[in-house]
Amino acid sequence: MNDQINSTHDSGTPGPDPAGGSAAGYLDYARVGPLSRPVVAALAGATELAARLGPGDLDRLFALADAARDSAARLLGARPHEIALAPSTSNGLFTVAAALRGPGTVLVPRDEFPANLYPWLRFAGRGGPAVRLVAPAGQRHITPDLLRHHLTPDVVALAVSAVDSLTGHLAPLAALKEVLGPGRLLIVDAIQGLGSVPLETDAADVLVSGGQKWLRAGWGAALLLIRDRCAGRLVPGLGGWAGVTDPFAPRHPAPPLPGAAAHLATNPDFPAAAALGAAIDDLLGRGGPAAAGARIRATLAELLDRARRAGADVLLDGPGAHERAGIGTFRLPGLDPADVHRTLGAAGLVTTRRDEWIRLSPHTPTPDTAAELLADALHTLTTRRTTP
Repeated sequence: MNDQINSTHDSGTPGPDPAGGSAAGYLDYARVGPLSRPVVAALAGATELAARLGPGDLDRLFALADAARDSAARLLGARPHEIALAPSTSNGLFTVAAALRGPGTVLVPRDEFPANLYPWLRFAGRGGPAVRLVAPAGQRHITPDLLRHHLTPDVVALAVSAVDSLTGHLAPLAALKEVLGPGRLLIVDAIQGLGSVPLETDAADVLVSGGQKWLRAGWGAALLLIRDRCAGRLVPGLGGWAGVTDPFAPRHPAPPLPGAAAHLATNPDFPAAAALGAAIDDLLGRGGPAAAGARIRATLAELLDRARRAGADVLLDGPGAHERAGIGTFRLPGLDPADVHRTLGAAGLVTTRRDEWIRLSPHTPTPDTAAELLADALHTLTTRRTTP
């Protein structure tokens, strides 16, 4: 396989960094990635075009979206016509749910991020397949063996996140697709992995990912990959005038465009598309997901090691180095998690709290000093716990 390649209780915003990264304590890329310098420049250039709109400028705006699609195809190991630009991850998933018609059942792990569940719930009973939640025994993620156990004849697809948003577990996409076989679809929400670690993107029949997290591209554009091998299974349920060959035909509906473009409702947000393309080009120019993943995993490993030294429990501790992506989560037994989160924030550390757990998600610009900041803050907390 080709190894290409949200949350509650959040607080704090990163400050500027002379290297184009973020403040030393910003450890919340799984929530939102501050815009990178190439993205800021691309947004400025596209906005200038949109403000000027002289001769040829509109064509240049359209070309920016085409270039972003081509860059995404290189990143995902796909053909350009297999890529379309959706407004967001959620919109892309709703587009896919509207396109998968007929009887059958879609499997969704019970602890999936809700964005990967609601599209299927909304279209179940409205022409789409039924939804069956899979409850992994003692864990949050689905394994090939568990999938095999639930693979009844009515199953037509598995919808899964490439990376679990709480634990950071990296889904074995190739192994899951092997169990599913060619007749069932593997539909992947890749937003928590794309740009942070290598993903087995060849295994995905359909893949959706926005750019506001690890790609650091901001909001307004997302990748929608629909492989040729499954395109015939999907009807353009949300496809609008932008998804047909002749939008001004005398009679409608006109034939759909070939490839993923058949599912477009309208034109993309051109500045957002330019930003997404710039983010992907920057990632590929810096060695791609493999290089980014090596740096991110090393930084995360050091952060989690500092947490363990302070007596923290690490969620999903013990997996192999390549089973975790860029997310790690811990708790300090005996301490109020809200107090832990406040103390980290006061020390300049931007993290996410999910109930009792504190989520860490560094990126390539995260400096080594972040581990020292975390260690000092945890020392303050543990000293408070042991002081009478």
